[in-house]
Amino acid sequence: MEMEFDIQITKKDLYDYQLHHAYTSPTGLFGTIVGCLFIVGFFNTGTPLYLVIGAFVILYFPWTLHIRAASQAASPVFKKPLHYKLSEEGLEISTEEEKQLVPWESITKAAATGRTIMLYTSKVNAFLFPKRVLGERSGELVQVISRYVSPEKVKIKTA
Repeated sequence: MEMEFDIQITKKDLYDYQLHHAYTSPTGLFGTIVGCLFIVGFFNTGTPLYLVIGAFVILYFPWTLHIRAASQAASPVFKKPLHYKLSEEGLEISTEEEKQLVPWESITKAAATGRTIMLYTSKVNAFLFPKRVLGERSGELVQVISRYVSPEKVKIKTA
C-alpha cells in the first residue's frame, strides 16, 4: 500500500500541533490546573487577584504558542509544499533540493487532533498531515499508518 501527496504547512497547522503537544504534556496540564485553581480561589474568596492570575496562567500558554507557530511558519522550511510518499520502506519527505526517508521503526507515536494527523519521530518532533489538505484521504492515511506502525504507538481514534 503506497500513498503520495503534497502538503503546505500553515501557521494554523503549526498552532494546532503546538496546542495538542502542549496540552497532552504534564507541563501543559499542570499549568491549566493551576490556572483553574486560582479561578476557583477567586470564586471562593472574591479576591480579584486570583482571577487575574488564573486568567493570565490559562491564556498565557495559548498566546505564546500562537506567537511560536507564527515564527515557525515564517521559516523557509514552510514556504513551499513538502512532498510525502508513504510506502513499505517508510515515510519519504522531499523538497526540490533534498529527500529524506524515515523508516517506520523511527515513528515513536501516531496521534491526531480534529484538524491534523501527526507522526512523531521524537517527543517534540512530528510530521504534520492537515486533514484540510487530505480531505477524503485522511482515512486512507490512517490505514497506511496502522499497517506499518506498531499498534501500541497509534493513538488515532477513527470515527
